Amino acid sequence: MASEQQLSAIKGAKVLMVGAGGIGCELLKTLALSGFKDIHIIDMDTIEVSNLNRQFLFRQSHVGQSKAKVAREAVLKFRPHISITPYHANVKDPDFNVDFFKQFNVVLNGLDNLDARRHVNRLCLAAGVPLVESGTTGFLGQVTVHVKGRSECYECQPKPAPKTYPVCTITSTPSKFVHCIVWAKDLLFVKLFGDKNQENDLNVRSSDASSSSQQVEDAFERGKDEDIEQYGRRVYDHVFGYNIELALSNEETWKNRNRPRPIYMKDVIPIELIHRNGNQVKSSVDGDSSSVSAMSSLGLKNPQDLWSLKENSTIFLEALKLFFLKREKEIGNLCFDKDDQLAVEFVTAAANIRASSFGIPLHSLFEAKGIAGNIVHAVATTNAIIAGLIVIEAIKVLQNDIKNYRMTYCLEHPTRKMLLMPVEPFEPNKSCYVCSETPLTLEINTNRSKLRDLVDKIVKSKLGMSLPLIMHGSDLLYEVGDDLDKDEVANYAANLEKVLSGLPPPVMGGTILTVEDLQQELKCSINIKHREEFDEEKEPDGMILSGWTQPPAVEKNGKTSIDNGESTSSASQATSLETEVDDDLQIIPVQTGKKRKFLDIASSDNLSVTKETKIKRKAEEIDGNKDFVMLDDENSENSKKKGEQ
Repeated sequence: MASEQQLSAIKGAKVLMVGAGGIGCELLKTLALSGFKDIHIIDMDTIEVSNLNRQFLFRQSHVGQSKAKVAREAVLKFRPHISITPYHANVKDPDFNVDFFKQFNVVLNGLDNLDARRHVNRLCLAAGVPLVESGTTGFLGQVTVHVKGRSECYECQPKPAPKTYPVCTITSTPSKFVHCIVWAKDLLFVKLFGDKNQENDLNVRSSDASSSSQQVEDAFERGKDEDIEQYGRRVYDHVFGYNIELALSNEETWKNRNRPRPIYMKDVIPIELIHRNGNQVKSSVDGDSSSVSAMSSLGLKNPQDLWSLKENSTIFLEALKLFFLKREKEIGNLCFDKDDQLAVEFVTAAANIRASSFGIPLHSLFEAKGIAGNIVHAVATTNAIIAGLIVIEAIKVLQNDIKNYRMTYCLEHPTRKMLLMPVEPFEPNKSCYVCSETPLTLEINTNRSKLRDLVDKIVKSKLGMSLPLIMHGSDLLYEVGDDLDKDEVANYAANLEKVLSGLPPPVMGGTILTVEDLQQELKCSINIKHREEFDEEKEPDGMILSGWTQPPAVEKNGKTSIDNGESTSSASQATSLETEVDDDLQIIPVQTGKKRKFLDIASSDNLSVTKETKIKRKAEEIDGNKDFVMLDDENSENSKKKGEQ
């Protein structure tokens, strides 16, 4: 039962919720039932069928509608006298600036990607508004409290780096099924159904392009009057047969590796069966294109069945035919979508055929979809627990009950007989460039790296700035914004293509750059240190940022933790894998340990401080931003890794 003081704080509070998904639905319901009267919700997403199993405020009839608006309508049915203001928009829109955030007493995050959370964290710091963060994945969950000057901000602790693979691993020497998925989704699918003008690494790694360029080009171009069956066989034979044979011609590659086997259609499915399947396809393409399925056409029902090589090959041809027969208008503009059944079927089949060639165990469609979409299956009960904990912490924040703030972790297995593990918040990290304004150091070859490399790989990717401004003393090197005139835009665009030492004024060793994001009201200094050489394998970016720390990618239970990313190779496309989780989750295993104090609250009886024991935190982050980065490790100037979304 809430006290009068708590009820007073609740009723007078103006609360901002960011995110109306798995956590957001539970949170809005709990806020309304707890007595909150003025709630604002920001969410840019629309409702999808896959949301309905846990986002209980939504129904089938709501699919395609705004999450924020539908959530409001649903809650007002049982709490009609409260004020709920929805915004169907991106929290990074300029309308949601520091002044907008200042009107709220507390901000509650239920986001699903790192980029947006960084942005909200910085706006809360600039506005001086407390932030309650949250996240779930499966049975695991967390709620953390971030108060400027009192506790660490969201970015005080480093986030894991994306798991990366060189382009040659994806295209020529895969050893894991995930390599095959990335190849099928980001190379083959794009080559066949995506933007034809987009450069693609599908062929350049497994052959001498100069000797086979004509065949490579022709393999993916369907002739004007070419029969769809013939085209499908030709593509199949090229990617699973011809390209593998070319790869095998390089004996050096296979000295210490298992040699793959070329697979040709005639060896898997007799020609007469292909024609029979073709007749079946043509009779199955009537109706809504969204319901088109190669599995349905072939009578395969269980997505958890493991298909044979023959079944995968049949699905491959069937899916390709259905795209051309039923969805031809979309070809050239398609992107992989985990909710597109036909796309998932095609990618699963292609990945399994490639896996079969390289001696990698095959996977079911259910498993392949989870890898391709990086789906971490959510548990509605975890979301409900976390939502309740968010409200508990929000009430403490509203009462300024600093001594009782807690970061709480929901565990899958009991620790010290507890499934909910409360931990006192950590003090701000003095080396955090976001909340402590500590200068950063960048080691970079100023004679070879361009300003574009600095902007893309450091300022936007690692520092997470959306609208950056870069200054060298009083000289402005780079700026973005709608208020720039044409000459300024042209000047900054020209600067991007110049090496750092060729800029006016030149950026050399010893230069101090000031980098600022006016929207986030974040400013930091970067000390430039010139360095001639970098290890392409260990330092693929060709630059090292110090003061901004990021641990290596984590692997959980033998499975890679997945982040999205993109290659900065001139030939390589992004290998983004979206993550369907309710948040990027950071789990801190808690041992009997030292509880770090808030600043200026050393006298609290609730704070246990001992020198002998510690709380050790280990980040196991699941981001909604990035998964695999393909590194072009064959061209030294292009052998760079992109960081985060």
